[in-house]
Amino acid sequence: MEKDKYSQDGVNIEAGDVFSSFCGEISRRTYKNSNFVKVTDLSRGNFRGPRGYRLTNLPEDYLETGAVDGVGTKVVVIASSGSLRRTANDVIAMTAMDITRYGGLPLIFMNILDVNSLGECGSETFKEFQGMMVGLGEVANENNYVVLTGETAELGVCVGSENLNAKNIFNWGGVMLGVYHPKKMILGDTLAPGQLIIALPDKFRSNGHSTVRKSLAFKYGLRWWENIEAVKDIMECASPSVLYDRMLNFAHGWFTQDIFEPEIKMHLIVHLSGGAFESKLGSDMLKPLGLSAELDNLFDPPEIMKKCAEWRGMTPRECYKTWNGGQGALAVINPEDKKKFLSLAKGFNIEARVAGKITEKRDYTVAIKSKFGDDEMLFY
Repeated sequence: MEKDKYSQDGVNIEAGDVFSSFCGEISRRTYKNSNFVKVTDLSRGNFRGPRGYRLTNLPEDYLETGAVDGVGTKVVVIASSGSLRRTANDVIAMTAMDITRYGGLPLIFMNILDVNSLGECGSETFKEFQGMMVGLGEVANENNYVVLTGETAELGVCVGSENLNAKNIFNWGGVMLGVYHPKKMILGDTLAPGQLIIALPDKFRSNGHSTVRKSLAFKYGLRWWENIEAVKDIMECASPSVLYDRMLNFAHGWFTQDIFEPEIKMHLIVHLSGGAFESKLGSDMLKPLGLSAELDNLFDPPEIMKKCAEWRGMTPRECYKTWNGGQGALAVINPEDKKKFLSLAKGFNIEARVAGKITEKRDYTVAIKSKFGDDEMLFY
């Protein structure tokens, strides 16, 4: 049977409806994930139907908030790796942490998936996108998030990639809804000399992938995704982001009987995206308070980050301005809470270490002992 004109022009209505219905069922299975969210499904079984929610079991005077972000150009690396299953880690990490880092509690996720094409129902492209949404459901269930709703759009040439041979060409962004409470904010205003800086490890998150892709091109050629020798390194570059939110939310007291009594006092949380050592830690927080930070025990960069730095010809200073250097977040705590924090992180299967300390103002704002091979001290 001849395709209708809309299908001929690049939009597969049948595939879109099947995919949206599939995603709707995944969302419905998350509606009871959180004790803080009560979802009412008014859709009467229609995947396009309305849904609403109420927030419950929260202290008086809480404030609702939201954070918007996406996976960025890491989607090119992920698609080239051939495995989309845990892509949700990246879009959740980039949205939830923007609430968590200020002492808030992320609760409800809504997403928008723009694709070049969903492919035909049952095609490899279609199945990979289904698997990616299954992964979103898994992340939501593991972390007690509600996936309220979403949107998928086939946009043809409006969604592109340098790897036009990829089975899946897409952009993925979302909104995380959550809450703050004025009495539970973490704003860095209690920072003081002697406090410890804890590092939480990761590989590449969703920042700096323009340089990652350029590094792969220097090593494996402009069409790096076609080089069989690059497969392992592409997989490493595409590693899903580690999620720290629920551990940090627990430490901050959101899941304890007295919500205003944190398990561990945290004076600052820094989400380490590109340039974050100098900006989010240094110029945003320490400089206005007349403080400095010494980071002499950071995690080593993962081997793939070291290799990308070598292929691209980057100095250690450039590495720490572009990437996270092997840690996805920092938390500042009191010295007496060190053992408790490290034990809590271990209970959430997250490695942690004391990476440095807050000091009186020096002639620099942030000092980093480089772990890119030479132990050079870098000053920002």
